[in-house]
Amino acid sequence: MSGELRDLYQQLIFDHYKAPRNRHPMHGASHEAEGHNPLCGDNVKVYLEIEDGVIRDVAFEGGGCAIATASASLMTEALKGRKVEEVQSLFEEFHHLVTDGEAPGRAELGKLEALAGVREFPARVKCATLAWHTLNAALAGRERPVSTE
Repeated sequence: MSGELRDLYQQLIFDHYKAPRNRHPMHGASHEAEGHNPLCGDNVKVYLEIEDGVIRDVAFEGGGCAIATASASLMTEALKGRKVEEVQSLFEEFHHLVTDGEAPGRAELGKLEALAGVREFPARVKCATLAWHTLNAALAGRERPVSTE
């Protein structure tokens, strides 16, 4: 990755950390779940409004480090308007991106690619994926909080 592109990605992450999108409670959400990263102290609650198999709205509360907050913010932007059936493949591509840099359908990731550099810091992968694991728990209707440990 070029230095210019890396700087652009870092600016995008910092922007989503300082001014997270969709960070608010959602009353009347059809799905919700909580997640924690005990080693880092990150915590997140993900809310979804799903209608006819489409994510009409998504929000989160909580936070932690810059990576966890930016990832949750970017995730919410990427999910609005998507079909629920697309979410698992998007999560898998994102997970590949932050763990090994290989994401077969990267074009679909859009701004989420800004988090590609996380793979250089394996301990931060849990920060980047916390909101995603919590999203999966919400979709599955899990009542207990998820943990990255």
